[in-house]
This record gives sequence, structure tokens and C-alpha cells, in this order.
Amino acid sequence: MNKLYFFGALALLVLGCKEKQTEVETAQEPEHYSEPYRPQFHFSPAANWMNDPNGMVYHDGVYHLFYQYYPDDTVWGPMHWGHAVSKDLVHWEHKPIALYPDEHGLIFSGSAVVDKQNTSGFATNGETPLVAIFTYHNMEGEKAGRTDFQTQGIAYSLDNGETWTKYEGNPVIGNDGIKDFRDPKVTYHEESKKWILTLVAGDHAQFYASPNLKDWTLMGEFGKEYGAHGGVWECPDLFPLQVEGETGSKWVLLISINPGAPNGGSGTQYFIGEFDGKTFTTDQKEPKWVDYGTDNYAGVTYNNEPNGDRIFIGWMSNWDYARHTPTEKWRSSMTVPRKFALKKIGSDYFLAGFPIDGIDDLVSSDLSNGWEIDPNETATQTIEGLDQSVTQVKTASKDFSITFQNAMGEALALTMDAESNQFSVDRRKSGKVDFQEEFGNKIHVAPTDMLQGETYDIKILMDQSSVEIFINGGLLAMTEQIFPNEPYNSLTVQNNDPKANVMIESIKKMESIW
Repeated sequence: MNKLYFFGALALLVLGCKEKQTEVETAQEPEHYSEPYRPQFHFSPAANWMNDPNGMVYHDGVYHLFYQYYPDDTVWGPMHWGHAVSKDLVHWEHKPIALYPDEHGLIFSGSAVVDKQNTSGFATNGETPLVAIFTYHNMEGEKAGRTDFQTQGIAYSLDNGETWTKYEGNPVIGNDGIKDFRDPKVTYHEESKKWILTLVAGDHAQFYASPNLKDWTLMGEFGKEYGAHGGVWECPDLFPLQVEGETGSKWVLLISINPGAPNGGSGTQYFIGEFDGKTFTTDQKEPKWVDYGTDNYAGVTYNNEPNGDRIFIGWMSNWDYARHTPTEKWRSSMTVPRKFALKKIGSDYFLAGFPIDGIDDLVSSDLSNGWEIDPNETATQTIEGLDQSVTQVKTASKDFSITFQNAMGEALALTMDAESNQFSVDRRKSGKVDFQEEFGNKIHVAPTDMLQGETYDIKILMDQSSVEIFINGGLLAMTEQIFPNEPYNSLTVQNNDPKANVMIESIKKMESIW
């Protein structure tokens, strides 16, 4: 997680963050999910500030979502781990705060695992421990100018995440003087029979191994000469994934970076390669991107997912303007959960992320039965309810635009440009954009080189303050926040292709998860 912009305001009392129950922490059925811009089918906290997803793990019928949380304000402050649970990754129940700051520091980002064999020894009566691994951030050390103020700690739960106990031997990984040393993601490596911990150390990733989640040995590193380096590396994730249509697997390494994303600010790059239990290797020198929009950051995948899938959730914001988005009671939400697939196109590999099937279960009534736009034609329909909808497009046209508009003239334009081989999102006139200079100052673009075939299948998920676009199964994805002053209520399709049609197959209402 990135903390560059906020420390000036943090002469705040870490020890004053007492472990108290608050209305926000104990809310089981939020009363407030009707505020302006409140997402209706994306996870957001009942109140106050949220950023990175943390500790994403499945155990005994429950998906756990922890997250960076400041319970006392709608801007970043001393970090806790907020907590929510779900049985389907779609509907969520809020739980009390899981981890509070302590004498070692604030609780920054990390992960959680199911210690099925009790390698940690935390269970004494046959329980199965959940073990959380996180970064301690010592504010006093940072303010004193030290470089060793980030260390790694662990905590465990013997009641499936309901309560947590911090390990008395914390920190389990010390710091020899690396300023940005954080965000541990742990997985079990079957070949070496060891736990593998991946964290970031400024401009590269480091890999540690442990037999028991307590004692860690540095094994290798990756990245100083690979990928994007426009900013600090953050929030790694390392996992194997079978190549679609083949029997073999490759290893995927996710690395978030801020700044340095292709459209500015925060973004998540990925690498495809091999991991031998010690270090990651790849022939890929240039970065590839999980999402080309500006609002998908710090995302990682679920551990112990019951079907063996890799399910990803990202923080739907950007450090360029995260503090300033025009919401009042809460700030920030998560992307919809996405299932990863690894596809081989020619001799290259690409990661595709597409909404999990459960998202489609929220579809209800038809807002439009769809229509076909002929070559070189433009068509408009008035459609109420677009602010909470899913639009399905199938087109052989390689040159078109789809524009969502309202009566105030505010517009969000999605464009496929055959000449430049780019897809773009233009939110410059989408609504409130002047709350921060970087939010609405340019068109966001993505290359379409990886898209194969004669047609494009496009899924557009629009919630009260966001749009997520998935093309050809998520080979190309773009996630953007939007803040229209009133809901969009018309859709215009301009087809510039002289030969092929654009088919708006359906536009349907999405029901609220709250």
C-alpha cells in the first residue's frame, strides 16, 4: 500500500487507537448504503476510509476479505485490518476490526493462509489455524528518519477469523535498512514443502521460505531490471496457473506500482515465468498490465479457493486522487471479484480477468432489449437505470464508440479505434471531475494487440460511481471511477466501420447486494 501523501497529518496517536467496538465495526446490516455514489454491487465499508484488500483467504465455507481501514475518518490514517465475510464473494457481512495497531506499529498490507498441518504450532486442541502475515509500520521510526521502520508480523485465529491473537515473537522478519519493505503474500509451495513469502523491497521483490510461518530465510529476489519502475513496487502476489487449453502451468507474479501505471498514478503489472522455490525467472522484460484503467490497484488473489481458481479483487481507486473523491460517509470500494485465466496467444502469454459467475446472478430486469447499429450509422436510446447495469456488446466492428450520457450533457465515452489499435475511456466530461487535477485531465487508452478473432465480446458493468469494462473474456480490462451529477439515461452508439455491425445484445439492471 502507498502512504506517500498522508504522513504529514499523522502525528496521530498510535497507542490511542484503542481496541474498542464502534458502531461501524459491529454493523451487520448497514443502514447507509443509499448515499450518493454508494456502490450497490461492489464491496465498500459501512463508513470511513478503506484501501488495499488484505488477507484474502477461504476456509470452512467462508471467504474472508480483510482490508486497510481507518475507522476514524474518510481519509487515510493509522491503519487497521477491517474485516468482512461472504459465502459467495458477492454478498458481504461486516465483521469487527480484526487487527489493531500496537507497540510495533500500524498494521499495513499482507495476506492470510490456512495452516492445515498446524506447522505453526498455534493450534493445541485440533483446531485449524488461520495465520495472517502483515507489515508493521513504525511511525516513530519513520519520523526519526530511520530506514528500518517496516517489519513483518503474524497473528493467528483458531475460530475461523472471528478473533485474532498476535504472535508474541513479532516481528518475524526484521529490516536491515530498506525503506519500502512490505506487503507480504504467502503461499504453500508443494515441491519444496515450504511456505513461500513474497514481499517488495523498494524496486524489487524478495522471496522467503519457512517451514512454520515463524522462521523465515531469504531465498532469492526478482525485478531490479524487469518491468515498470516509475514508482515504488507494492502488493506482490505469486501463484501457479494452468495455461488455458494446455496441461502445463506457468507462474504469475503480480506487482503493483505507484506511480508509473500506463495511464498515470497507480496500477498493477504482471509477469509470466517460473518459480523453483527460491526465485522467479522470466523472459518477459516489459510489463503487462492487469487493468489499463486508473482505478484497479493493490489487487491480490484468494488463498485456498475451494475450486482451485485464482480469484482476484483490487482496490478501486488511485493514489493520485484517492483522498479527494466526492463521497462523504465512506471512501473507496473494491472491484468485483475476477477469475483469472492464463491464455497463450502466439508464443506469448496473457493474463485475463473476468467477473466471477456469481455477479451474473444479480441481473434482474431488462433495461433494453438491445439493438443493432449498421455500418457508418449512429443510434441513441433513452434508457433509465444505467447507473446500476450490465451491458453486453458483440461486434465485428473494429471502429466504434459507446457513450453514456445524462440530461446535463455529462458523458462517458468508450471508443474502439481501428487506426491506432487502441481502446479508450474518456471521462473528462463524465460528471464531477474537478476535485483533483489528475482525475479528469486526459483520455485513458489501452492497446488492443492481444485481442484475437473477428469479433469483440464486451461486458460493461456500471455501478453508482464506477465502470468496469471487460473485452474478450477480460484479455483487456479497464476500471474507472465516475461521479455524474445525475444518472446517465441515454446510450449513443456511433459505428464508424464501413462493413460491420455493432450489436448491443442486452442491457440489464443489477440488483443491490445490500
